[in-house]
Amino acid sequence: MRLVNLNVVFVSLLVLIEVVSVCNGRVLSPAFYRRSCPQIGRIVRSITWSKVAANPTLAAKLLRLHYHDCFVRGCDASILIDSTSGNNTAEKDAIPNRSIGGYDVIDEIKTKLEEECPDIVSCADIVALAARDAISYQFGRPMWQVLTGRKDGRVSLATEASRDLPSGNANFTNLQQQFAGLGLNIIDLVALSGAHTIGVAHCAVFQRRLNATGKGDADPSLDPEYAQFLRTQCTTPPNPAVAVALDANSSVSFDSHYFVGLRHNKGLLRSDAALLTDPRSARVVKSFQGFRVFMANFGLSMKKMGAIGVKKGARDDGEIRKNCRVVNAAN
Repeated sequence: MRLVNLNVVFVSLLVLIEVVSVCNGRVLSPAFYRRSCPQIGRIVRSITWSKVAANPTLAAKLLRLHYHDCFVRGCDASILIDSTSGNNTAEKDAIPNRSIGGYDVIDEIKTKLEEECPDIVSCADIVALAARDAISYQFGRPMWQVLTGRKDGRVSLATEASRDLPSGNANFTNLQQQFAGLGLNIIDLVALSGAHTIGVAHCAVFQRRLNATGKGDADPSLDPEYAQFLRTQCTTPPNPAVAVALDANSSVSFDSHYFVGLRHNKGLLRSDAALLTDPRSARVVKSFQGFRVFMANFGLSMKKMGAIGVKKGARDDGEIRKNCRVVNAAN
């Protein structure tokens, strides 16, 4: 089981070595746009950083956008496609995706890139780069390497998003099986769950944990004081639409406090608490309390997630969308 331990070896995430990632025969590279659109990094970073500077909550939204894209049909920007009236309900309108944000940021980046490099940069690559840059803003430097070369998909179905996205109420067995099906191991599961160190969840998502048996008693895996705090947030007055920080310590700072809170039974979602129910994942949770260990592993897991189901061309129905919200018209 892979675990980057600083006592053994620590590779600085500032050193972005030029390697390639092969996924099902498809090759991604950090230098994919070196000749065709060398300004891509500057453009994506400039727009993303300016947006996050104005609205720090966008970091969590752009990261979640990348997650929810990759877990359904792979990283192909299918989550960006708009539904068509009377014809098809797209991923973005599935219940788990209705609180997703950041689409306007992707649109702005795409518009600028089409001006500079028309028909070159995929929406899927923009999503991956914007997620990295949104998190990296607080550090002032790239925090992991993003490989590029994806094509955009042409299919987006709400039914698949409802079926394939991990549930906040999932137990460990379900989470492990779901991640394993995408080529992600237990370390990836814990590392990627660490994204919950930023962002919020609505009371409707976790309210069952506050009334575990229907008699008003909280889930025993919740710290009692934390459970009482959540009740005050969600039931005074009752409002399932109220949002609560996923990490009680730092909802807009990307750090390792999520894992510290988790070990004190302050994981907001059932899927968070589930990471402590397996001894293997619990050990990883413990090690990730150190930020540098967590960040090194998070970067590796983001690279693996970013290679899920990538499309490379017409043979697998891939294209470069002119408008990220609409598939290109058939020739």
